[in-house]
Amino acid sequence: MASDGALPRQLAARALTAVLDNGRALDATLAPLLEPLGEARDRALTRRLCHGVLRDWPALDRLIGRLVEKPLKGRNRRLHFLLAVALHELRDGREPDHAVVHAAVAAARSLCGSRLAGLTNGVLRNFGRRREALLAELPDTAAFRLGYPGWLVEAIEADRGDKTQAILAAGNQSPPLWLRVNRRRIARETYREQLAQAGIEARAVDGFADALVLAERIAVSRLPGFDQGLVSIQDGAAQLAADYLELEAGQRVLDACAAPGGKSAHILERAEVELTALDIDGERLVRIGSTLDRLGFEARLVEGDAASPDSWWDGRHFDRILIDAPCSATGVIRRHPDIRWLRRPEDIEHLVATQREILDALWSLLRPGGILVYATCSLLRVENDEQARAFLERHADARAIDNPDMPGRPARPGRQILPGERDCDGFYYLAARRVP
Repeated sequence: MASDGALPRQLAARALTAVLDNGRALDATLAPLLEPLGEARDRALTRRLCHGVLRDWPALDRLIGRLVEKPLKGRNRRLHFLLAVALHELRDGREPDHAVVHAAVAAARSLCGSRLAGLTNGVLRNFGRRREALLAELPDTAAFRLGYPGWLVEAIEADRGDKTQAILAAGNQSPPLWLRVNRRRIARETYREQLAQAGIEARAVDGFADALVLAERIAVSRLPGFDQGLVSIQDGAAQLAADYLELEAGQRVLDACAAPGGKSAHILERAEVELTALDIDGERLVRIGSTLDRLGFEARLVEGDAASPDSWWDGRHFDRILIDAPCSATGVIRRHPDIRWLRRPEDIEHLVATQREILDALWSLLRPGGILVYATCSLLRVENDEQARAFLERHADARAIDNPDMPGRPARPGRQILPGERDCDGFYYLAARRVP
């Protein structure tokens, strides 16, 4: 371990304080914190430590409570999270115990002063002596074994039954790096040959027409032609939206809730369509524009609320509408482990109401014969097949399209991919045609 290993651990503690105490998203928190780190390995280490703690938070928090006599509050609160980082490393076993303790003590001295550096040393050495007994005291529940809030374990279990343990375990695995090859610029097999020439191993996956999966995660900067728009990063499940839309040249297409723009870009890679990319957040629209610029595409970018089309719609019907709906994001927890702690049970009712409003508002914008695709990255049935079924019942002119050959499992209506299946994130899709 490098002698300066204290800084990534300090930054991880600061980021975890923001996430777990203040409810901030991890990616947004880490972005400014990682800028001063010159070494890519230090940035990767900081992120990995944050992910590790978030995936094991109930057990780590309980261990700290057993090892520290008085709760760490106020200015000392960050030490609580620094201890969590160190305990995670000790349990993880990637580094020798003495090196973990040394780095944690150095980080504590810089973060909190010499007195608390001594406390850190004592706590971690105490854990080393009592490890087996302390770990044996942890509750034998899914929440503690797999690191989830109890309410979410119960919700997934109610919906997914005997698949729950596999789903929770998949949420603790690091996802592979999926690529989406821009078919308008290069054939998938040709790009795979370019990767091989660069020493990068990749495989195609049946059912994902534009996708390659790398054998190992690498920096985006190593991908041949990335800056020139030959390829993008996008999980395989998210890439299926373009297939469900059944795109053809000349169509008018609406991508509602379009940020950060991956699905908009894929739509334009698939066919020469007239695309409107809509998002309620103007700053996120800028990101869509940057993505399309890199790929050499143009679209009409509109800031507006998908549930209130009167403020932005030009009155011309769309041939295809994609609703990548705001959702609990419980299907992408392996990618964003902070979601499990940021989401609250009361959020779900609000999200379901928003999804319903968007579906009903946009359905009338679809021409007869057109297709609307409703997508979420959720595992919860109330956001997925239950929401879709209620939508179909409210709209007599809506007919679900059966897609039995698509990846995933029947959800009646629609199809569901569970986390880890086909190496994908969790996703739900319903395709519905508006009948005349």
